[in-house]
Amino acid sequence: MVRLRGLGTGERLAAEADSVAVIGLGRFGSALALELMASDTDVLGIDTSEELVQGMNGRLTHVVRADSTQEETLRELSIPDFERVVVAIGSDLEASILTASLLLEFGVPQVWAKAVSDQHGAILRRLGVHNVVYPEKDMGRRIAHRVRGNLQDFVELGDDFAAVRTRPPADLVGRTVAEARTRDSRGVTITAIKRPDGGWHHCTTDSVIGPDDLLLVTGPTRKAERFASGR
Repeated sequence: MVRLRGLGTGERLAAEADSVAVIGLGRFGSALALELMASDTDVLGIDTSEELVQGMNGRLTHVVRADSTQEETLRELSIPDFERVVVAIGSDLEASILTASLLLEFGVPQVWAKAVSDQHGAILRRLGVHNVVYPEKDMGRRIAHRVRGNLQDFVELGDDFAAVRTRPPADLVGRTVAEARTRDSRGVTITAIKRPDGGWHHCTTDSVIGPDDLLLVTGPTRKAERFASGR
């Protein structure tokens, strides 16, 4: 059974070019959907829970109570017409995998799927899911980095490459970027500097690193982590 909210009588649900369907409205899915709405992106939210659907009613462009493992249901909701669909189902692995399989059969150009374990992620990747994300794992790692040292934020960009926002190691304070030679000595590149009284600026070889600056550093993940820890 499909129950639609946010649609007038007889109105057909259609996918706009820049719209996103989010399947699964738990903590991750609802937070993602609301963030997309805040950035002026139309969102179709789908979940089997009446409580979750009611909770998002009026907050998303459309919200639907439906079973995403049913091909006919997804077709009724115009899901094959969406260019971007997120499978945010975490508690039901079978539903996650079946839903992702249907989306790939439809030929949806960009399928994102939440994985709750390495094994779950491996299955999704073998299916051909374009983007597999690990929200809890990634957030835990980012917070661990922040707790451990000077690192204020950490984003792994894939293929063993990361960007970190960090305070400068003590031995680099007072040096120019050219004098620091971080690419040669530590395998990372300082790409931008934020002064205490200003915004971010692309650094040059003559930029002097101050004790209260924030640095945006990119490089291989482990080397970027070591840099942020002061090593």
